[in-house]
Amino acid sequence: MTSVASVVASAGTDAIVASAGAFEIFATRHAYLTFALLLCVGLYMMIANPHLVKKIIGLNLFQTAIFLLFIASAYVEGGAIPILGSGEAETGTFVSPLPHVIVLTAIVVGVSLTAVGLALCIRIYDEYGTLRTDTLRELMRDEGSLPAGPTAEGDDPATDGGVSDD
Repeated sequence: MTSVASVVASAGTDAIVASAGAFEIFATRHAYLTFALLLCVGLYMMIANPHLVKKIIGLNLFQTAIFLLFIASAYVEGGAIPILGSGEAETGTFVSPLPHVIVLTAIVVGVSLTAVGLALCIRIYDEYGTLRTDTLRELMRDEGSLPAGPTAEGDDPATDGGVSDD
């Protein structure tokens, strides 16, 4: 019985130490917590929101989270810029400029993607008068641009195995 009590007590202290360690990680690496929050909010907005402009805003939040991850992971404690003058010795810790260059390139691509997406939203609104995806789907089915989906009556030949009543 005493061994079970000591195992339970040590498991309780291990859980406390683990939770304190997790709190310390979140307190010292808040950029990663912000990354996770932005990523989740952006992904949720892209998936769950029926409005096209709000989907683009979600995409921008998602991209911003990825940019933050690249920059936060490139941080080096005590790192210096990798530029040396003539005759200087290569001592110390340097920061790689590659993640920063990748993020700058991704920002340009992201702005271009946003501009194209908003331009398409303007054209869609001019054509259909709405930016809601469910309404757009119905309007496009009515005009014949999309194939009709399965009906509620069960008339779809794919659902009845191709057997007709003739």
